[in-house]
Amino acid sequence: MKPNTTLVGESTVLLDAIERASRAAALDRPVLVIGERGTGKELVAERLHRLSNRWDAPLVTVNCAALPENLLDAELFGYEPGAFTGATKGRAGRFEEADTGTLFLDELGTLSAPAQERLLRVVEYGELTRLGSNQVRQVDVRIVGATNADLPGLAERGAFRSDLLDRLSFEVVTLPPLRVRGSDIMTLADHFARRMAVEIGWNDFPGFSARAAKALTAYDWPGNVRELKNVVERAVYSAEFADEPVDELRFDPFESPWRPTRLEGAPATTPSSPPAPAKAEEMEGAPPPARASRTSVEDEDCDDLRATVARYERAILIAALEKCRYNQRETAAKLALSYDQLRHAMKRHELHKA
Repeated sequence: MKPNTTLVGESTVLLDAIERASRAAALDRPVLVIGERGTGKELVAERLHRLSNRWDAPLVTVNCAALPENLLDAELFGYEPGAFTGATKGRAGRFEEADTGTLFLDELGTLSAPAQERLLRVVEYGELTRLGSNQVRQVDVRIVGATNADLPGLAERGAFRSDLLDRLSFEVVTLPPLRVRGSDIMTLADHFARRMAVEIGWNDFPGFSARAAKALTAYDWPGNVRELKNVVERAVYSAEFADEPVDELRFDPFESPWRPTRLEGAPATTPSSPPAPAKAEEMEGAPPPARASRTSVEDEDCDDLRATVARYERAILIAALEKCRYNQRETAAKLALSYDQLRHAMKRHELHKA
């Protein structure tokens, strides 16, 4: 977890959640932080620690979903030499590392049943035993758990211990998704954009165009703040001009006319069975047959094929831009190109400077 991180925003729903966390921080009790992915659960956990009486003690983070079940016990509770194959020397677990401090258990809902049972004992009595040992050790740890799962629903189905849930849910802070935070979207977008502008050496951030701002506020943000950060930073570093408002946004970084579409389990193309060549009208950026049929090279000097093709492509671009009154989006559509493809073609022929 990075130090000195802050929660950005001023919407009522966000401020209510922060206030609830701030009140709970001073109490030496477990807290659950619930929210969709990317809503800032890690930042709230850090806030709970920094505002508590344990602020100068360790803040230890464990991602429960990132550890295999057979290693989670050893990671949390430690082990003695010979406890399992490869354990040549003992090691303290994360609970002992967090003694007198805070242990942040991310993805709490993925804990296995045995780990939940051992966690319950630590929460209730402050006692643990390392794997391979009978010695009971005392620890003083404040637990903050985070998840995007429905823990009460898991408890009803028997997938999460009800008694453990009771112990951990002294206070529950539920973070609102970005789509309900109103003006926070542009506040966050400006925050991330300015940081990215500094990172790539811009003197200032010129802001977003009206079209980009409308797209940002209209998007549903299933990945919440983390997704917004990626979209904004990608837009800033991709912008061609540092003194013009950022206009182009790419919400899906995988979007491409060449994106693989083979379904999982379908046979892959092999050299012995090459795919059928695409028809000209199916190829991205290819002119329709009617336009291609008017192509004449009788008057062209074809001693250099590449130079000839380049001259012809440049002439097509200029003609299309003129017909569309230099509206680049309309020109891209007319030529069956994406906007980015048109921009790359214009740069290749040095037309973007005109």
